[in-house]
Amino acid sequence: MLKSSFVLGTQIGGVHFNGGDILFQLFMMLILLALLKKFAWGPLMGVMRQREEHIANEIDSAEKSREEANKLLEEQKALLKEARQEAQNMIENAKQLAENQRQEIMDTARQEAERLKETARLEIEQQKDNAMSALREQVASLSVMIASKVIEKELDAEAQGKLINEYIERAGEDR
Repeated sequence: MLKSSFVLGTQIGGVHFNGGDILFQLFMMLILLALLKKFAWGPLMGVMRQREEHIANEIDSAEKSREEANKLLEEQKALLKEARQEAQNMIENAKQLAENQRQEIMDTARQEAERLKETARLEIEQQKDNAMSALREQVASLSVMIASKVIEKELDAEAQGKLINEYIERAGEDR
């Protein structure tokens, strides 16, 4: 049984530890960790960083979109408020215009009624004057006729009264 000169083994409590195997295993573990770091951990961390950056960009983009949406919402609210105010102003203007037109129509109607009333009054006065003139002419004509008849006939007072009444009744029937 040959024993090698380089044996780092010890035996403690019935368990045998081989130091060379432990060092070899430790050295291989370090090489494995270095290889994992270079080929697995590095790319994995790169992918994780890219994913983290992507998520951060998405969060920033979502925040910007939310802020833009809020800004647009505020603009729309302001436009809606302005449109409502403009509509209210238009309604008020239309009411005022309608009231002005109503008042103008009422004033025009009153003026027209006054004008018609004045025209009718003048026409009535004209017809009254015409009737009075016609009546005067008839009275004058009757008076002349009565006077001529009275002159033709010399009558006493009773006969003259009877003759005048007779001519007045005939004049009333002729009209």
